Amino acid sequence: MNQAPGYYRYKIGDMVLTAINDGFARRQLEGFVRNAELAEVKAAMAQAFLPADALNITFTTLAIQSGGKLILIDTGNGDSGAPTSGTWLANFRAAGFDPKDVSTVVFSHFHGDHINGFRLKDGTAVFPNAEVMVPAAEWAFWMDDAKMNAAPEAMKGAFGGVRRVFGPVSKDVKQFEAGKEILPGITAIAAPGHTPGHTTFALSSGTARMMVMSDTTNHPALFARNPDWSAVFDMDGPQAAATRRRLLDMVSADKMQVAFYHAPFPATGYIAKSGNGFELVPVQWTTSI
Repeated sequence: MNQAPGYYRYKIGDMVLTAINDGFARRQLEGFVRNAELAEVKAAMAQAFLPADALNITFTTLAIQSGGKLILIDTGNGDSGAPTSGTWLANFRAAGFDPKDVSTVVFSHFHGDHINGFRLKDGTAVFPNAEVMVPAAEWAFWMDDAKMNAAPEAMKGAFGGVRRVFGPVSKDVKQFEAGKEILPGITAIAAPGHTPGHTTFALSSGTARMMVMSDTTNHPALFARNPDWSAVFDMDGPQAAATRRRLLDMVSADKMQVAFYHAPFPATGYIAKSGNGFELVPVQWTTSI
């Protein structure tokens, strides 16, 4: 039995944001947090009223309507993820969008759950009219043949996936530097650690601001509450933890609305300080945009 289509609209100033859900992937807790005992992780799961054995990691991208353009930040799993993922395109269409109308796809980083929705297994380009924008540091890492050849066997598939997705359009890909406004009202913020070029995005419209946190945390109930924990997906755990604390401190102090890729749908709210960590305070669901 399925839910209703997984999309949710809200506004940041004059920008209309639509959260698009791409289902979930089930991850066993054993080995999930590199620098915490399993008992600690289970206790954190219990505190959040989550199961004691596994975490359903959810995926939520953002579609941004601004200045007459339709912009995506990340694209979901496409048809390459877990059987319980892959709902993105149906939800995107249910929200009233057509892939051919996407003007720009911006990527936060190159993990498969963020890029595989751009190109299906059979090579189909899902967004035929979209320009592609990627973090320069991320491109430099994943497209480096020497790094791919030196990578452990478990990572070689990720390198191959990046080349499968971007290879056919590589000459047209636009690379951007962190710290710059890459599109009107969208500024790239360096957030390394999860991957070398992992990027978050500050949205600004009028006096309204929001931070798209990408994979700064996995599930906030674990990694906002315990910002020094490192998920198995963090390529540089200590750097990811330092980045996490810096960004959570900033959005907490500035009372900025946030959106997380792996937070419970619709994956947006605010960050409040709590002890040595932080809490995600969800926005109130509303029928009015």
